[in-house]
Amino acid sequence: MNQPNFANLRCPWGQTRDEIIQNFHDHEWGKMKLEDQYLFEMLVLQLFQSGLNWRVILHKRENFRKAFKDFDPVAVASITEREVNRLVGDASIIRNRRKIESAIQNAKAILMIQAKYGSFAKFLQEMVPMQIMHNPEIFEDVPTSSDVAKNVAQKMKEEKFVFVGPTIIYSYLQSIGLINDHIECCPFKYQG
Repeated sequence: MNQPNFANLRCPWGQTRDEIIQNFHDHEWGKMKLEDQYLFEMLVLQLFQSGLNWRVILHKRENFRKAFKDFDPVAVASITEREVNRLVGDASIIRNRRKIESAIQNAKAILMIQAKYGSFAKFLQEMVPMQIMHNPEIFEDVPTSSDVAKNVAQKMKEEKFVFVGPTIIYSYLQSIGLINDHIECCPFKYQG
């Protein structure tokens, strides 16, 4: 008797030979990881992903890590105008001044959040206290926003975050595991 090919049961975007995309799908997307540095990393990557796609961003992830000082919010918050100009010329990342400056502003906002709430994770969990598990049968049933994302986006804007609309935040919540939108037949819905 033939064993089913579980790789073909993954969410459609995870059914790829691209190991970077597949690893992200299998081991990060929808998996709760609430460490502030990782939360900031995902926020920066989501910000740069806007208007592009995950493949482009994930293939440049290590370059972003170098450019944004291992996603250390303290280090990123202190990036100077001279460093911004250098980043705008860095072909190994997305050379968008507005997005680069937004990442710096968001690092500053995270530092303010940490001072106010103790951690960025605690701030997020006040709005989303436990993982939201959706049960889509097909990937077309996965939403691109929700009332939760709108609420989180609004609260983040009030706390001086930028480039955090409801669609970006919905995708962000998926990437950090506060929302799990793996389709029901995906073998990675409940495992990492």
